[in-house]
Amino acid sequence: MFKVYNKYLIQNFLIKFLNISIVFFCLSIILGLLEEISFFKDLNANFLFPYFLTIINAPITLFEIFPFIFLISTQFLFYDLFKKDELNLLKKNGISNLKIIQTLFILSLFIGFFTVTIYYHLAAKLKFHYTSIKNNYALDNKYLAMVTESGLWIKDEKNDSILIVKSKFIKNNHLSETVINEFDKNFELKRTIQSKKINIEQNEWIIFDPIITERNITSKNEKIILKTNFNYDKINSLFSNISTLNLFELFDLKKDYEKLGYSPDEIILHLLKLFSMPLFYGVLTVLSAIIMFNFNKDKSLLFHVILGILMSVIIYYMNFIFSSLGNNGRIPVHISIFLPMFFILIISTIGLIRINEK
Repeated sequence: MFKVYNKYLIQNFLIKFLNISIVFFCLSIILGLLEEISFFKDLNANFLFPYFLTIINAPITLFEIFPFIFLISTQFLFYDLFKKDELNLLKKNGISNLKIIQTLFILSLFIGFFTVTIYYHLAAKLKFHYTSIKNNYALDNKYLAMVTESGLWIKDEKNDSILIVKSKFIKNNHLSETVINEFDKNFELKRTIQSKKINIEQNEWIIFDPIITERNITSKNEKIILKTNFNYDKINSLFSNISTLNLFELFDLKKDYEKLGYSPDEIILHLLKLFSMPLFYGVLTVLSAIIMFNFNKDKSLLFHVILGILMSVIIYYMNFIFSSLGNNGRIPVHISIFLPMFFILIISTIGLIRINEK
């Protein structure tokens, strides 16, 4: 059973959390709307489209901001507790600072579990529809790439030709066991190219030992050059928008990447982020509470807002740097996720040792 002080803290924290979430949601819409209006200004689309796309894209943006919303919500909660002198009242009734922090930590874990299992699922679906709709208006919509159980598939258009590429593996700037069907604009087959190794580091692919079938005549060459709109970096970027996938789809895509020989590190990194989010929210809540206990209680609200933003920026860039190192293979993906959290946890633990004396 929840005690009276638990209910009071939970209610006040949830009010702060919802209010700040609404503020950030509105800011996401305003900033996103400017981008969408700029994108559609020269396109023949309904004038309501930018508004619609902005709204369905905002939830996933808000999800990325949630860690800092927890941090700032905790600051605002303690600011009110200080101003109303309610901490002293709680202490007189036998409620220690550690019990207050424990209540907020557990609440953050529950909210985090909800955001990852339910909210993220819905936000990812909306992001998927946002991406699908916007791709229909993109100028390079004729260039497509996807991963299936049978391998990597690419559709490309270059020099009045349509290329359909199917490759079994992709690794280190090379496609392996590849079949390229080249069609004209009427989709009449012009030629078929088979190769066990293709260098795709640049847009001009270097095809080694190709077997070319054209007009029922098969020939072999040592090496040919094929001009395309794709290179390794572009193919990699097409698969980087994994925020459009829910948890089940991420696991399926990871299996497909492994079959293809494509590195699943980015997906593993994203999954680890999602699974560690509830704990991350809880640790940030504890850190924010500790900082509030150690600052002068007479500081203005503006000071706490600026402090919250500054802390958010520092934590964001720390996570960004470690995530980039994990994505690039400089450090293991597990370390890239848990090392920043470990640093924050150490600082929080040191603060907790001292906090109950206040």
